[in-house]
Amino acid sequence: MIGNTRRIRVFVHRQPTDMRKAYDTLGAIVVHQLRGDVLSGDYFLFVGKDRKRAKVLYFDGTGMCLLSKRMDKGRFMAPWEAKGRAEMTASELALFIEGAQLVGHQPLSPPQLKRDELYLRPSDFS
Repeated sequence: MIGNTRRIRVFVHRQPTDMRKAYDTLGAIVVHQLRGDVLSGDYFLFVGKDRKRAKVLYFDGTGMCLLSKRMDKGRFMAPWEAKGRAEMTASELALFIEGAQLVGHQPLSPPQLKRDELYLRPSDFS
């Protein structure tokens, strides 16, 4: 399915998280530590200390959703060891959930264009 994943922002909690935490406690971490809005529709990624479990918290418009994954083999990348930004694209999140390792965190996508960076040529309409 092709869709606009650019509107989805994924924020990464850069500390190990107790994976016993559920909706309300993870939501409190979003508000107080990440300074985010749990009702914004943004995704918030949390990884356990042993890196065998990860959770993604997001609001889908009707309620809070919590995606949880436990790796049977291997481990998730440790976001607290990564350098650079604490934000991912939706594509990077999908790779992360599959267990891919982001070495050196190379940007996988070009930055999203802003309205003032766009230009239209008269030839585009002929």
